[in-house]
Amino acid sequence: MKNIAVIGAGTMGNGIAHVFAQTGFNVRLIDISEESLDKGIATISKNLDRMVAKEKITETDKTNTLAQITLCSDLKEGVAEVDLVVEAATENINLKLKIFKDLDIICPPKTILATNTSSISITQIAAETSRPEKVIGMHFMNPVPIMQLVEIIRGYSTSAETTRTIMALSKTLGKTPTEVNDYPGFVANRILMPMINEAIETLHHGVAGVEEIDTIMKLGMAHPMGPLQLADFIGLDVCLSIMNVLYNGFKNPKYAPSPLVVNMVTAGKLGIKSGEGFYDYSENRKAETVSKQFLTG
Repeated sequence: MKNIAVIGAGTMGNGIAHVFAQTGFNVRLIDISEESLDKGIATISKNLDRMVAKEKITETDKTNTLAQITLCSDLKEGVAEVDLVVEAATENINLKLKIFKDLDIICPPKTILATNTSSISITQIAAETSRPEKVIGMHFMNPVPIMQLVEIIRGYSTSAETTRTIMALSKTLGKTPTEVNDYPGFVANRILMPMINEAIETLHHGVAGVEEIDTIMKLGMAHPMGPLQLADFIGLDVCLSIMNVLYNGFKNPKYAPSPLVVNMVTAGKLGIKSGEGFYDYSENRKAETVSKQFLTG
């Protein structure tokens, strides 16, 4: 397995392309937007510069890594003759189903189709293809070049051979792959999102403020980042999408998203990506608490 295609040049996609290319794989980074491709490769270059500055890699390593990446805006051209496709498009089920339906038609029979989805059913995605045994979840963590974990999700029909191949491949990347079964939210987000949602509800009901909640979780539970700041980092829209997958998947009210996160997403307050969430990231502020009333009347 040497030729890899990554679909989506956003935060996760460019990170995935980065780690494959740095490990010596030939990578085609695919996105319909030329602007997104330019931003993606610029992000990879910037992250490599940081690694050079920290003396983790050399300038030659950086040059070689970038040389392994080919940018492509045409899906058919991008996935031709690749051994593995890793889909890292927006966390939208209809979009992902369409992509996999198209990939099944375009890709050679040998190609394994993986998705970086953080919560959507692998079994449902695989059902859009004629090769469900070759469809698997590769849930990388953000930021991809730094985080060790890859959650490997087996769909109902994913073969043992496909699973072994992707587990071994993930180890080649220097990651720690952990196999889980296909249920809403898998393991990482089934545990993480209810915690974030409960932190938002705690704020919503006036138990404590933003900084107080995050401080308690950082100092009391040894979390490197508080849950509200982490939600900003992930993106409140992404958090809400995952919460809805859990809620709809289990039909259990304990997974219902807080009205506060629904209102914030509706208002466009998505966290770092929009410049404001539970904290203010505008004008180069790193994480100042937003000066407005979050609490209920």
